[in-house]
Amino acid sequence: MDQKDKSIDETSIAEAAPARRQFLKATAAVGAAAVVGAPFISNAHAAAGQTWKVQSVWDAGTTGYKLFEEWANSIREKSGGELTIKPFPAKSVAADNNSLFDAVKSGVLQGMNPFTLYWPGKIPASVFLSSYPMGPDQPSQWDTLFYGLGMLDMTRKIFAKHNMFYVGPIQHDANIIHSKKPVTSLADLKGMKIRLPGGMVAEVFQKFGVSPIALPGSDIFPALEKGTIDAADYVGPAVNYDLGFHQVTKYILMGPPGMMSIYQPVDLMDLTVNMGAWKRLSKKMQTFVEEQVAIYSLHHFVTIQRANMEAMDKFTKAGSTVSRLSESDVMAFRKAAIPVWFEWARKDADAARVFKLHLDYMSNDIMGYVSPSDIKGMKL
Repeated sequence: MDQKDKSIDETSIAEAAPARRQFLKATAAVGAAAVVGAPFISNAHAAAGQTWKVQSVWDAGTTGYKLFEEWANSIREKSGGELTIKPFPAKSVAADNNSLFDAVKSGVLQGMNPFTLYWPGKIPASVFLSSYPMGPDQPSQWDTLFYGLGMLDMTRKIFAKHNMFYVGPIQHDANIIHSKKPVTSLADLKGMKIRLPGGMVAEVFQKFGVSPIALPGSDIFPALEKGTIDAADYVGPAVNYDLGFHQVTKYILMGPPGMMSIYQPVDLMDLTVNMGAWKRLSKKMQTFVEEQVAIYSLHHFVTIQRANMEAMDKFTKAGSTVSRLSESDVMAFRKAAIPVWFEWARKDADAARVFKLHLDYMSNDIMGYVSPSDIKGMKL
């Protein structure tokens, strides 16, 4: 990445802000916003400013963390000193994902930048707050769910029960699998130990004979190197190359052409903060932060997509081979996934409420993802 790409400069922010503001205003999700390209005008009460310690799940040095760090460091100047965000990489304050959640809930950290689906044991509905096997599979669909169909408000009410405020989703990437042995079909997965996120994704893979292993991103390389696992799901090519997966695997598994991932095609991140820290911000500042997260989401997504293309060339030069699942594999995976949707939706009222929103959206002819025959006999 060259120097001009290393920061979210004022010009790119000024260009992105009006379109994003118009979208947010139209959906009434965030409301009227301040001009983001210029410093936020502080009042005397807020002039002293606040500092948030925010830990990301990105490992230091990766493309993802560099983007997050640059964005976080830009907030002080843009807010006129009213808010400073001190970024921290994975494990630097909270040692693992569970302790990260608890650290933000208790206020040890003021915020986190996680993958939203990391909390199925604490928040069952979280499996429906990021992409899941054979569910909505386009970034625009997730923006529509959050900002157009009311899922943002649902999500904030769910996190409020844990003393946290969910600021907004951050578009990231699809997930792919790196393997030590070739995988050309779902049948080849049988008997493999694969690092996977918990919840719905792990349960669907189990139906194909996989033994899911839960590991944070920073523990994947040594597990592959030692042979503790046969393969690992993680994020997209750019970050996975940064983590050195090409050194310990030779194969990359994707979906059919045009479908990078059949199990997690839109792996959303977010910014979530301690409720007390959020309430200490003025209303104006809260709106400012919401808008900054929305603009960062766009920048984060498109920058990583460009980096992915460069990384795939590097994987090829390193000797990695890409294999793709077939359309028949996709249909088999879908057949296995749909009952699991309903199982998770029945775990609590919040999960049912969010999934019902998804189901109505996917059943509408505008998407046409779900037909009555697909879900015959299945109930929430």
